[in-house]
Amino acid sequence: MLDQWSNFFVMVGSGAAALAGLIFVAISINPESIVRNSTHKNRAINMLSGFSAIFMACGFALFGNQYLIALGLEWLFLWLVATIIFIRGYMVAIRAGMSSIGLNVPRLAGGTMCYLAEVVGAIFLIFGYSAGFQIAAIATIILFAFLISGAWLLIIGIYEDPT
Repeated sequence: MLDQWSNFFVMVGSGAAALAGLIFVAISINPESIVRNSTHKNRAINMLSGFSAIFMACGFALFGNQYLIALGLEWLFLWLVATIIFIRGYMVAIRAGMSSIGLNVPRLAGGTMCYLAEVVGAIFLIFGYSAGFQIAAIATIILFAFLISGAWLLIIGIYEDPT
């Protein structure tokens, strides 16, 4: 079953790695603005951890001779950690109130649903249902959109920051 998905995982993993690298470079250009603003700092953490989680999930999927239950357990742990990082970062940024750009309930709910769909996909794999691949793939594609738009909001937020 994994053989049918290898091209998808190679493509998505490569894209996630490239985008994580670009986010890192963008952050390093203006680190002072990001470090002193809790919203920007947590958004940067969320973007890097999100793209890194996608890259790692694809890497786990490309391991050879692996059973669905093993992949499901790897993904479950990975996506639970990524979900916690995402929600925590969002909540810290909202509480800090330093920049409200993009900090709204629909973005929090949408992102959280993507991460939780990844968890559901992992659980399906643990129980031997290959539908977990479809669930995770759809969630990953939508999560990509959230992460890319979050990166854009980070850049816009830095330049609209009055300090």
